[in-house]
Amino acid sequence: MLGKFPSEVFMYQKLLAYFSHNKYRLMMFALLAGATVFSVAIWRVRSVYTGTGRYAFLIWNLFLAWIPFIISYFTYTMTIAKKWIYIVIPLAAFFWLIFFPNAPYILTDFQHLANRWQDLPVWYDVMMLIWFAFTGLLLGMVSLFLMQEIIRREFGRWAGWAFVALVAALSSAGVYMGRFLRWNSWDILRNPTGIALYSFERVQNPSLQSIGFIGLFAAFFLFLYITLYTFGHLLLERPVKEVKS
Repeated sequence: MLGKFPSEVFMYQKLLAYFSHNKYRLMMFALLAGATVFSVAIWRVRSVYTGTGRYAFLIWNLFLAWIPFIISYFTYTMTIAKKWIYIVIPLAAFFWLIFFPNAPYILTDFQHLANRWQDLPVWYDVMMLIWFAFTGLLLGMVSLFLMQEIIRREFGRWAGWAFVALVAALSSAGVYMGRFLRWNSWDILRNPTGIALYSFERVQNPSLQSIGFIGLFAAFFLFLYITLYTFGHLLLERPVKEVKS
C-alpha cells in the first residue's frame, strides 16, 4: 500500500493540473450539458402534467445541435498537434457544415406558439422554448468559434472571418430549407444531386420569402456572434494608462 502512495499522488497532481489547465473548457461543457438536461427536464414536467408528448421534437432538435459542437471540439483538439491537419480540416468542416444549421434552427420552433395547445399557460411554453432555443444557439456559437479559431490559426485572421460570414449565409439558407422546404441534414448525403439542383433553381428564381428570411436570419446570427465574440475578448484589452504630465 505504501509503495502505491507516490504514484497515487502523482496521478492526483496530474489530474489536478489537467483540470486547472482546462477549467474554462470543462466549465463550458458542463454549462451546456447542464442547460441541455434542464431543458429536457422542463419538457418532461410538461409531458407528465399534460399526459402528452407534445413538443418532443425539441429534444431531437437539441440532440442534433450537439453534433456540430462535438465535431468542432474534437477537430480543434486534433489540429493542435498538427497531424494530418490538411486532411482533417476539410473533412471535419464538410460534416460540421452539414449539421451546423441544426443549432440555430431551434429558434424557428417559436412559430409553434401560434398554434399551441391550451393545456398549459403560454408563459411556460415560452420559457421552455427559450431554454431549448438558446441552448441550441449557444452550442452553435461555441462550435463556430472553435472552427473559426482553427481557420485563423492555419490561414490567418481574415480567412477566419470570411469563414464566419460564409457559414452565416449557408446556415441561414439551411435553416430556411429545413423549416419551409423540410430538407434534413442527412438528405445532403442521401440525395446530394437533388438538393444541388433544387438549390440552383431557387437561386435562379428566389422568392421574396426566401430572400427576406435568409437575409434577416443571417444578419441576426452575425450580430449575435460578433457581439458574443467581442464580449469574450473585451477583458483581454488593457486600458491605456494616462501619461503623467
